[in-house]
Amino acid sequence: MPDSQPRRPDDNAPDSADAATTADHPALVLGGARLADGRAVDVRVSGSRIEAVGTAGSLTARGPRVDLRGYLLLPAPAEPHAHSDTALTADSAGPGPASHRAEDIQRRATEAALLQLGHGATALRTHVRVGDVQGLAPLEAVLQTRRALRGIADVMPVAVPRLLTGVAGADSLAMLRDAVGMGAAVVGGCPDLDPDPTGYTEAVLEIAAEHGCPVDLHTDGDDPARLARLAAMAAGLRPGVTLGPCGGLAHLPLEAATRAADQLAAAGIAVVCLPQGGCAGAERRTTAPVRLLRSAGVRVAAGSGAVRDTANPVGRGDPLEAAYLLASQAGLRAEQAYASVSTAARAALGLPCVRVEAGFPAELLAVRGERLSAALSLGYSRIVIHGGRIVARTSAVREYCDSDADAIAGLGGLPRQGRPDSGAGPRN
Repeated sequence: MPDSQPRRPDDNAPDSADAATTADHPALVLGGARLADGRAVDVRVSGSRIEAVGTAGSLTARGPRVDLRGYLLLPAPAEPHAHSDTALTADSAGPGPASHRAEDIQRRATEAALLQLGHGATALRTHVRVGDVQGLAPLEAVLQTRRALRGIADVMPVAVPRLLTGVAGADSLAMLRDAVGMGAAVVGGCPDLDPDPTGYTEAVLEIAAEHGCPVDLHTDGDDPARLARLAAMAAGLRPGVTLGPCGGLAHLPLEAATRAADQLAAAGIAVVCLPQGGCAGAERRTTAPVRLLRSAGVRVAAGSGAVRDTANPVGRGDPLEAAYLLASQAGLRAEQAYASVSTAARAALGLPCVRVEAGFPAELLAVRGERLSAALSLGYSRIVIHGGRIVARTSAVREYCDSDADAIAGLGGLPRQGRPDSGAGPRN
């Protein structure tokens, strides 16, 4: 969140904005990387920021040099809509439901965050249920994950109560305030599940205004009147309001959906869609009408939603897959699709903008490929940079056995992805 906003405990400060966590790392040069505009460049990183960008081979290294020839260098993705407290529970051992002990939630949340970091997401906003029988234990477990991953990835929990109105919601309302005091970075919730959705939204917005927190509400978006009221209440709230996954918008008549999109745009509300599938509490698995929302001026980000829980037992948590689906199914250009998981996602999370230019935060993803379309299609090998240092690597090698390697190599120009020193046949 911007420094001008009131702050709660220091645990909420994104590590990528804290140069002290990386100031003792030597300068790093990323050599020969290709940018999305086609240029081959060297990038020198110092501390947590990009110090210089020059033509390939032009920058000297005061520290390690990483050869990124054959890689595309991009602003790192961010994950704007995760559910870490329920992640990795689809295949839990035993006949009963998955364990909700704090240590088990922390273990799963940490594993899921590392999985998504390996895909490239250096920042992650995760919705965490508070109230009911578990109380604040799931939030405390995710806050422990946040502390454990400090300097590796930014984890921003969203406190999500089930009810907030009437007698039944009184305890949850008090617990939501406690959650903010504990360190929840965002005030959230599911107004669709409360008997009084408007009252629920008012309560969330009031607490967020008191503490200077962002708001992130989970809604299907299939009720135009409810969306209009929400837009009217949230207009101008700083540091901002986000809605998701809004799959119900795609089922409204075109006129009603267009009017709702215009109202969201006028209120400055961002929408996070989930191209990879639904998540807990989502009524529909349909993706929000991305092109309609973008045409109205709504900032649209894309998230992963469920990661291998009952809502999506095969959820990958891969932002490049979300971008691939937006390009292949929603009709976005590759550049627009990738921006939805990087630039737009970071903006929805209140994080600084990232460009591969001097002075910007060193939050970067190097993915094997010469063009963005190829990277979204087949970008398995990845190098993730957070706070100015490499925090994750994934290397994929594909080998074709029992083939005439010399004849295939002689064709030239075939895609190759793997170890340059390997004597095996063609790779991809």
